[in-house]
Amino acid sequence: MQFSLETDRRLTTVDLTDRVANAVPDDVEQGLCTVFVRHTTAGVLLQENETRLRRDLEAFFADLVPDEGHAHDQLDGNADAHLRASIVGPSVTIPIESGSLSTGRWQSVLLAEFDGPRTRTVTVTTVD
Repeated sequence: MQFSLETDRRLTTVDLTDRVANAVPDDVEQGLCTVFVRHTTAGVLLQENETRLRRDLEAFFADLVPDEGHAHDQLDGNADAHLRASIVGPSVTIPIESGSLSTGRWQSVLLAEFDGPRTRTVTVTTVD
């Protein structure tokens, strides 16, 4: 199953939890759910969906990887986005138990956008 979403800023996070949970087929009681973003300048992570923490994550990535000064910038000016996405990674895998995502109490599925605003495609795959 795939879905698309629009991001509204260059560096932001978007909560995907409900969309991912809705993508789990009704007949899957036990298994695994993988959430994969089909882009090299975005990532997927499990983290608390709290506004201040999401701002902290955005500031952390901005501080960790400078916006400029990378060799790839000579090509298209977004090396920072590629480097940030390589830290996060393109996917997470979540257990499915009793037909639902088995996340921890505070875990949410977040898209990390590093080169927005853009249209992003997310693939959700389940196996039982």
